[in-house]
Formats: sequence, C-alpha cells, structure tokens
Amino acid sequence: MSRVKAIISDPTLTYHQQVLALARLAENDDDSLPVEPEFQKALDEEILCDLGEGKAPYRPRYILPDYSILMEKGCKFLDLQPAQDIWEACNNLLIFYKHVPSITSFPVYLGNFTKLFAPFDKDEKETRKAMRMFLQHIDKTLTDSFVHANIGPEDNRVTRIILDLTKEMQLAVPNMTILYDPEVTSDDFAKACIDCMLKTSKPSFANHVMYRKDSDKEYGIASCYNALKVCGGGYTLPRIRLYNVAKKASSIDDFMERVLPYYANLMLRNMDQRIRYIVEESSFFKTNFLVKEGFIKRENFTGMFGVVGLAECCNTLLGISDPAKGFGNNEEVEDLADKVMQRLEEIVKSHKGVYCEGTNNEYVLHAQVGIDTDGRENSPGARIPIDYEPELVRHIQVECRYHKYFVSGIGDIFRFDDTWNKTPDALLDIIKGAFVGGMRYFTGYNADNDVVRVTGYLVKKSEIEKLDNQEVSLNNVTVYGQGARNTAKALDRRVYDESARK
Repeated sequence: MSRVKAIISDPTLTYHQQVLALARLAENDDDSLPVEPEFQKALDEEILCDLGEGKAPYRPRYILPDYSILMEKGCKFLDLQPAQDIWEACNNLLIFYKHVPSITSFPVYLGNFTKLFAPFDKDEKETRKAMRMFLQHIDKTLTDSFVHANIGPEDNRVTRIILDLTKEMQLAVPNMTILYDPEVTSDDFAKACIDCMLKTSKPSFANHVMYRKDSDKEYGIASCYNALKVCGGGYTLPRIRLYNVAKKASSIDDFMERVLPYYANLMLRNMDQRIRYIVEESSFFKTNFLVKEGFIKRENFTGMFGVVGLAECCNTLLGISDPAKGFGNNEEVEDLADKVMQRLEEIVKSHKGVYCEGTNNEYVLHAQVGIDTDGRENSPGARIPIDYEPELVRHIQVECRYHKYFVSGIGDIFRFDDTWNKTPDALLDIIKGAFVGGMRYFTGYNADNDVVRVTGYLVKKSEIEKLDNQEVSLNNVTVYGQGARNTAKALDRRVYDESARK
C-alpha cells in the first residue's frame, strides 16, 4: 500500500487529521534543505531525531504571539477591532487562533487567560457563559493537546470561573499552566488550582520566580511545558538520545570528550541550517501578518536543543543493567548525570547560534518529553524511569538537581491517589518546597482520572479506548498517548498515596 493510500484509508483518522498527515508527507519528501551525511547517519541510527519537522521548514516550530496587542489594537489583517466586551474578546481570540501556525498546525500558546479576560469580566453569569462556549470551541476546533493556555500568577474571578468549568467539562484541550509566585499567588488560589489539577490533570505549576530570573522579557508556557519569550518562540526542536550516544562510547571519558561533543555539534550545525532556512528562504518572517503587525518579533525566537535519556545514559556508562539500582536510586549515577549536563551545557553555550539575539546568540536546552515510539530506552528529559520511582521526597530532590540546566522547559509528572483530594495544603507545601529546591515545573493528577497527562500533553483514557477499537478520536494526540501507553508504560507511573506526605 502506498503511503498516501495508507493515510486516506486509515479508519482512526478524521478528515482534518488526514489532511495534516498528507501535508507532512509532502514536506518530508522535499530535498531543499541540505543535510550533512553524518547527520543523516545519526538520524538513521536513532541517535539524533528531528521530531518530525520535515525537510523543508516553512514556519517556526512554536509561536507565542503577544495577544495583548490584539486586545489593545485589534488586527488589520483579520479586520478585527479592539474588543469592547467579553463576547468580542472571545470572538477575536478564536478567529486569531486559527491563523497562528506551529509544527502541529495549531496554536501552541493561547495567552494568559487571567490577564486577557480581566478587563472584560463585568457580570459573573455572562462571563461564565462566554467562557463555557470559549473553552468548548477550543476543544472542538483546536483539536490538539499541545494547545496551551496560562493563568496567574494573580487571582481573579474569571480565572476561578475557568477552573470551575475545567473541572465540570473535563476537556483535554487546552493544556494549562499556572505561573506560580508565592509572593503574588495566594494559598487559596493555589489550592483551587491543585483541586482542579487532581481532577483534570491541569493546571500544572510553573516556578514563576525561577523563570523570571532566566528571562529579561515576558515568557509563556507553550505546548507541553516549553518556556519561551512572548512575542517570539522557538524555531526548531531536534533532540539527542543520550542513551544511544552512550552506547557509542568506550568509557566515561570517551563519552565526555569525544562522543557527546561529536553528536551535539552535529545537531547544533543542523539547527543552524534549519533556522537559516526558515528565516532566509521561507516567506514566513518576510510576509506573515504576525510579524508585520508586531504580534511576534524574529529576534525573540531561539533554537531549542532537546534532550532525552539522561537516566539510561548514565546507567549505561556505569555498567548498571538493573534500573532499580540506577538513576533515581543511586547517588553515583545522579552525580554523573550532573556532570553530563554540565558538559552538554558547556558544548551548547560555546556554539554561536544564528538569529537568536534574544538568548545571547545561544541555543537553549530543553528536556524533551519523548515520543510514542521511544519505548523505554530513553526516558523523557531528565526523568526517573517509570517503575523505578523512589519515594516522593527523594523523587523531587533528584529531579531538582537538573532543572537549572533547562531554561526552555523541563518537568515531571506525579500520580496521586484519592487521599490527596482531601489535603490540598499538604500538596501545596510539597510544591512550595520543590520550587525552593530548584524545580521549574510540577504537575500531577489523580490515578483514576479520565483526562490524564501522558508525557507533557493531555489525553482522555476513554479516547484511547476508541483507538483501541479502531474508532476515530477528535484529539490529534490521542494516538501518541496510545503509543506511549503501549511502548513506554506512560500511564503506569508510581501512585503516591497518603504515606508519601510523611
């Protein structure tokens, strides 16, 4: 069967999903962008991965428009006037979202709802009705769980309405993050977010204090947990599979001095090529209305250097075959992981990136969440492998060691039993302690939820069951959730019960 025929005859794909798959097929058959033979070999050996960006990139991977400009000035290209009430605000945003591209062809950043809607919240009943329709529209038209909204750090009525509706409607789209700042975010608001998170797997908590220290401009959390500049974004996100790199080394010294630099520099040069192609060859930054009207600026974009498999890499370098005795449960392995990240950070920072003035002409490290075909050989980012998680406090302590390196995003997922629903204060204390200890991003959910967090995105278990029965799922990423469940046990994380609080 031809690749085209396989797509158009697949009973689990919606029409729109078929269109996107056919477009990606065409993009991947192009040869406009030259690829080093050594890079192609590393792709073939699954040491490096381009995360499906195609051979002719024609738009940045992630785009974070400054939606405040839409609210203040409207949009000439779309003939939108500044909104005057809650309904016009929702309408303008929903129209605008349809014209914000990304690697998924859906907007990966919807803005900060707390700030965007506050000026229009005049009547609670009216706001609730508008927000219900707004969220429903997003879920049914932006059908991809990499679509992401932010709230906080301050509290207001419209945000509380959104939290209430999120629990009531049980939607997997949009993903959501609270920008948490203990000096601004009240405990009452934080506990309301925890209650919603345990019931719907969102919002996640971003360490707003830590991210503000890393950015001289406003940032947003997009896609899974990607921290990028608002009015900018990320050009590209390839990734290095550290476990596969480790298998090429004869010793730790060989890994550090020869093998890791070789593959890291291969990827960095490819990032240069891709970014030059997007900026210089494609028309995006020359003609797109987002650029022309100032919703985004090229100098606020950067390249993201993705990392997976730190745990398995270090276990391998130390000759540890039993994961239960490795990363997450062995200080020697964790010390080596710190040294690996120091070395990788040194390599990445010593490379002069292209068209990334906003990040000091350097690319930024990103703990990539993994893909459904990774299996269990390369755990997402710097996470502890599933099935081998230690008790909760130690789990957090291990993770905190590595979050400082990943300025463009890292996070872990914690699965809880029902007892935590009764004690949000205890979980808030844990989150506060984790953030003081250096954790950038914390997310969790109840083990019995239908809406669950897979690696960074959200799916419904009921929708995965549809795919299991060869039925269509509206959410584009349900198939990824199915694959991650089957190959990486992504839904089988350790469940932390009441004893984990002690």
